[in-house]
Amino acid sequence: MEQRQKSNVAEIDRGIYDIKNAFTYSQKSDQGLNEDIVREISKNKNEPDWVLKRRLRSLELFNEIPNPTWGPDLSGMDINKITTYIKPKAGLATNWDNLPDDIKNTFDVLGIPEAEKEALAGVGAQYDSEEVYHSIKQYLVDQGVIYTDFDAAIREYPDIVRKYFQTAIAPNLHKYAALHGAVFSGGSFVYVPKGVKVDIPLQSYYRLNAPGAGQFEHTMIIVEDGGYCHFIEGCSAPKYDVTNLHAGSVEIFVGENATLRFSTIENWSRNMYNLNTKRALVQAHGRIEWVSGSFGSKVSMLYPASLLLGEGASSETTAISFAGEGQNLDNGAQVFHLAPNTSSTMNAKSISAGNGVCTFRGVVKASQEAAGSKSSVSCESLMLSENSRSDTIPVIDLATDDIDIGHEAKIGRIDETSIFYLMSRGISEQEARAMIVRGFANPVAKELPIEYAVEMNNLINMELEGANG
Repeated sequence: MEQRQKSNVAEIDRGIYDIKNAFTYSQKSDQGLNEDIVREISKNKNEPDWVLKRRLRSLELFNEIPNPTWGPDLSGMDINKITTYIKPKAGLATNWDNLPDDIKNTFDVLGIPEAEKEALAGVGAQYDSEEVYHSIKQYLVDQGVIYTDFDAAIREYPDIVRKYFQTAIAPNLHKYAALHGAVFSGGSFVYVPKGVKVDIPLQSYYRLNAPGAGQFEHTMIIVEDGGYCHFIEGCSAPKYDVTNLHAGSVEIFVGENATLRFSTIENWSRNMYNLNTKRALVQAHGRIEWVSGSFGSKVSMLYPASLLLGEGASSETTAISFAGEGQNLDNGAQVFHLAPNTSSTMNAKSISAGNGVCTFRGVVKASQEAAGSKSSVSCESLMLSENSRSDTIPVIDLATDDIDIGHEAKIGRIDETSIFYLMSRGISEQEARAMIVRGFANPVAKELPIEYAVEMNNLINMELEGANG
């Protein structure tokens, strides 16, 4: 009998996000991680030898690299009790009606098909370890835009994938980048040709249904010179009393005078270790925009990185985290100024309630070649209880004096005078607190697509209701 790792999960009603389907599959690996499992995954996907070699090298690195000695405690994350590959009982469909009813209904409730009809140029949907749905508007295909699942990209565009794969995120970056390199499965591939503007967003949604499992999707986005794309990522999983793991990777390549906007809401359940990795390489006068919300997971370690490689390259990070009872969300951003006249901004907000812990790590590094560059970091934290905690940890490493750097951090609690004022106008105390928290989060919400802004406000309301018992 399988032994699954127990996880004490704080009770909170997460509504539609906790809908569970029966745990069924057409194929799955044994628990744990070894060479046989890695070879089995690669064989099942009929991958070329160079991919298998990358997987096996990543496995070696995973076994060699220790857990980080800083940040949240990861001792509860035992890979020997995680199932790294689960193939659902569904093939890849281009019509929602061709999916099994349980999987289709899950995405229906999450609103993905409706969003596709109203506001998206393409949609990918992953269930456990495999993509089960993918679509793209024909007019983008006619312009040379490629949007497909990553497994298909390896088969159909091997020269492009091989050129870029693991160049933004090398498997020796850290232990969980190595883990991802060994067992990655699913994910999305986006290629925007030179000068093409993808005028309507693309979206991929990752749903992990299986208990005691890991999800390791690989997303690769390439925007050639002068191109534009807005990519939206959604993530969720139902609550179980066993440990789940998410260790996906996002590799982004932004060409000269190109822009990529990457929006995401990470809405995992409180038995999830979210150990995701995201990095963007940005060429001259290119721009990367990160907009993100982090909710739900038991432990999160996520620090999207922007490597500004060409003169005039820029990055902007707008982020929010909400840590409730039993959560430790250690998030942040990294910017590497590696060329002249580059610029970056980080605007981060965090909310902590119960005994939740929020930590923001902002890393700004500038090389000797970064003369004339500018960077601004702003962090604001709101604590809703006496037992909650919020920390800001800035790292500024400069190899040139010809640079303009600013850092500002604010930590505080809700002003009781404001609560009293709202209650005097007939608003309940609970709603008054929710209004103030939503107002605090609004600068992030207004940067998100409307459906994700609504989702974020719903998540905040759920967290506040949980905090109030």
